[in-house]
Amino acid sequence: MAPRIDPVSTSAILPAQSPVVIIGGGIIGLVAALSLAERNIPVVVIEKGKLAAEQSSRNLGWVRKTSRLPEDIPLAQAADRLWATMAERVGGDVGYRQAGIMFVARQAEQMATHEHWFEHVKHLQLDSTLLSSAEVARRVPGGNSTWAGGIFTPSDGRAEPTKAANAIAKAAQRLGAVIVENCAVRSLVTSAGRVSGVLTEQGEIKCEQVLLAAGAWSRRFLMNHHIDLPTLPLICSVLQTKPLNGPTDVAVGAPDFSFRRHHTGGFIITQRGALDAPLTLDHMLIGLRYRQQLKQGRGNLRIGFGRYSFQDLRLARHWKENQRSPFEQIRTLDPHVNTGLNQEALKNLIKAWPAFKAAEIAQEWAGVIDVTPDSNPVIGPVNTLPGLVLATGFSGHGFGTSPAAGQLAADILSGQSPLVDPSPYRFERLN
Repeated sequence: MAPRIDPVSTSAILPAQSPVVIIGGGIIGLVAALSLAERNIPVVVIEKGKLAAEQSSRNLGWVRKTSRLPEDIPLAQAADRLWATMAERVGGDVGYRQAGIMFVARQAEQMATHEHWFEHVKHLQLDSTLLSSAEVARRVPGGNSTWAGGIFTPSDGRAEPTKAANAIAKAAQRLGAVIVENCAVRSLVTSAGRVSGVLTEQGEIKCEQVLLAAGAWSRRFLMNHHIDLPTLPLICSVLQTKPLNGPTDVAVGAPDFSFRRHHTGGFIITQRGALDAPLTLDHMLIGLRYRQQLKQGRGNLRIGFGRYSFQDLRLARHWKENQRSPFEQIRTLDPHVNTGLNQEALKNLIKAWPAFKAAEIAQEWAGVIDVTPDSNPVIGPVNTLPGLVLATGFSGHGFGTSPAAGQLAADILSGQSPLVDPSPYRFERLN
């Protein structure tokens, strides 16, 4: 079952032209559209299915700086500032709360990882602090475990994936952005070596620039244009509880579970120590680029060949403009929930905080995460094809940084001074 999202009334008519076209109606593309519309730049967002129906509404909702790569933290800091004013900006509730995030460690080696990160980000002047076991217990009472320690960042927080993207979409529309749902973009149109439009299942729309913000679909779309974007899929299963008297408003990540409060009064829970890694043809093509990631995280991956793998094999990797594209065959990625992982998470959480014995599951879902070899996204132009800009490959971190990531993409598209240094996100680093 997918999370329940409020629908947005969108355009039934595809415009003939627009200076900018955004492929993908997830939260990154929608923030970029809002940022452009605020600058009086006409923009059209084209979504193959429904807005925010994939990972933009299926993620955990965490807004964090803790444990991010140092070069990615300035983007997360900018996102904090933008989340704080987002409700006022869009005229609607996005569920943002700056309640803090804590990571706890069972073993000394896990604690050493937090200490190592803490030392390497001191120059960024974060409000993160290392915690003893007693300090963990004071901040999140009612626990039943003795932790090796933890790390806490009070300025981290959460927002609501089922509220945020659609509130942003409505605000962008009020400022003139056009959003078209249930319309797949089949390919880019080029003239004189640069982008001049996009061809959709409903026809062509002429444009000067394209932002590809298609999440897990981006690699397949670019493959049809012989552009190699290395991403591999991971599937995260999630459960949401009914309203529950939980121990804290702080979000907590442990080695084998995580939880955070949901706006309905329940909690969002996942098995933080395990992700499904469905084998695909891309593992043979680009798997060697992920050697370092596999070495570090092999114990957290449940590798297998299942429904998603077969689905991936059936979808075309190259198609002609007059052919039905993979994006018309599958409008929404809706992977099977691994209920076993969700039960593991809940069992582990109950051992640590017995208050969760009273938890009743309201719903469960799963989402596909597109992961790059260095776990950083691509936000920037493709130099071999002028007019094409990417904002994709967020590796499970996109929702939290979306206000800044979308604005950075808009800065690049409009030629304005970038919100943060975009060099860590350049496409060429991956090839």
